[in-house]
Amino acid sequence: MSGRNELVGVVLSVNISKVKGVKKVPQKQIILVEDHGVLNDAHAGNWHRQVSMLSKSSIDKARSWGLDVSFGDFAENITVDGVDVWKLPLGTKVYINDAILEVTQIGKECHDRCAIAKMVGKCVMPVEGIFLRVLKGGTVKPNDRVVFVLPE
Repeated sequence: MSGRNELVGVVLSVNISKVKGVKKVPQKQIILVEDHGVLNDAHAGNWHRQVSMLSKSSIDKARSWGLDVSFGDFAENITVDGVDVWKLPLGTKVYINDAILEVTQIGKECHDRCAIAKMVGKCVMPVEGIFLRVLKGGTVKPNDRVVFVLPE
């Protein structure tokens, strides 16, 4: 993998929550399970939004609104730096160590306005968060290299 149709970033944080609708808690590592998502995460399952990802630039944007937010606060499983993930096309393949994921959705309907949207009237996750399906499982941890391969 090394071509003009690829972008490279780095994992800053990996996050899990046991229940839906709450912040995710940073972990030392997460295990991605093929066709399921993040092991022990509330959002895992047999659907197209198995894993969520957000860019550090999106968190920085929320911080510029005066919010004291950090990794996992937007309920993202994987926080990355170096690539604005919301700009990726659907079908982009994502390689992290042995794991392979595929971008299935950009943004989402905000569920009854999250705590952040209620505080400041807007939130980055519905617009800039992305969702992925796990094609091949593996372990992901902070400082891992992420390669995004754009569809032809």
